[in-house]
Amino acid sequence: MKIHEYQAKDLLRDAGVPVPLSQVAFTADEARAAAQKLIAETGSEVVVVKSQIHAGGRGKGRFKEHPDLGGVKVVKGADAAQAIAAQMIGSTLVTIQTGPEGKVVNRLLIEQGMDIANELYLAATLDRDSGRITVMGSSEGGMDIEEVAATHPEKILKIQIDPAFGLLGYQARALAKGLGVSGKTGRKLTAFLDQFYKAYVALDCALLEINPLLITGGGDVIALDAKATFDDNAMYRHPNVEALRDPDEEDPAELEAKSWDLSYVSLDGTIGCMVNGAGLAMATMDIIKYFGAEPANFLDVGGGATEKRVTAAFKIITKDPQLKGILVNIFGGIMKCDTIARGVIGAVKEVGLEVPLVVRLEGTNVELGKQLLDESGLKITSAGSLREAAQKIVEMTK
Repeated sequence: MKIHEYQAKDLLRDAGVPVPLSQVAFTADEARAAAQKLIAETGSEVVVVKSQIHAGGRGKGRFKEHPDLGGVKVVKGADAAQAIAAQMIGSTLVTIQTGPEGKVVNRLLIEQGMDIANELYLAATLDRDSGRITVMGSSEGGMDIEEVAATHPEKILKIQIDPAFGLLGYQARALAKGLGVSGKTGRKLTAFLDQFYKAYVALDCALLEINPLLITGGGDVIALDAKATFDDNAMYRHPNVEALRDPDEEDPAELEAKSWDLSYVSLDGTIGCMVNGAGLAMATMDIIKYFGAEPANFLDVGGGATEKRVTAAFKIITKDPQLKGILVNIFGGIMKCDTIARGVIGAVKEVGLEVPLVVRLEGTNVELGKQLLDESGLKITSAGSLREAAQKIVEMTK
């Protein structure tokens, strides 16, 4: 689960992590009022208007409707903030992470202007190789960290944290020193790192990233930006975080799948996949690619799916406008092949079938499942193995 920058900063502020003064705005008038409030509190006319979408690269991005306008704009005065907000809200921002289609901006963050002396990079995530949380820092803050990792990997410092002890003082001091921060500011950065790590753990984050991490002219350490994603499996512990979900920023198909407790991820290919089990789903996608096509989705109906859930899954797949074919690959253990067959038959009868459909069934009640498909009168192609099924669907979609 992802949230907006302003929401991440609210959570960080509650956790004791220093962030700039800011306020969210949904209209140009709200942006003006927020700017006026910030100017009164800080005594500075400089404010920053920041587009809020679930994508990075906003500063370098450009609006389709306003090619000269980026997603982050520094302005002077409330009137200027209102004028820029009027252009941004409702316009489509294209960044390196949104793809050419871009995303419509529906909300803005109005933030105080800051005295920038230095910009660093900071992130925490789970390193699955070691099974430990890893805190990463770089002196190359404010840049595309992927580019830094590719061209200057030595500039990314990493600390692996023992879960039994948490982030230790010497580790935080070593990271601060490695980033070239010492003295009074170094002590502030060490304290910042401690609160940052505690927030990551307490919120069950999958990723907590600050880019840039700001060092002000006065030596303060502040999170100038914030990106947070969360472990969906832990959201039952955080209803306040779950409430921050923005459905406008999520794939409608993935949202619908979530409501049916289905594991679904939209991809860029043309062959839909309905499989039971994540490992089998990965193998199915791999063999589709092996025979020269691309999967349109990852869909795992799970081991305990009902006929209704299977029907819902099939409907979700068929809504993809890029779809050219569907491969159903079921290995029946807990999941019975006849349940899958009935779900597929019901969905096809309800929504129709406009693309080729290949079904490979194996396992519990496989003969009954095949019999149901054969007697359905529908244009369903059977396959005896995964290899045969993949070859057939790829050939039928060419």
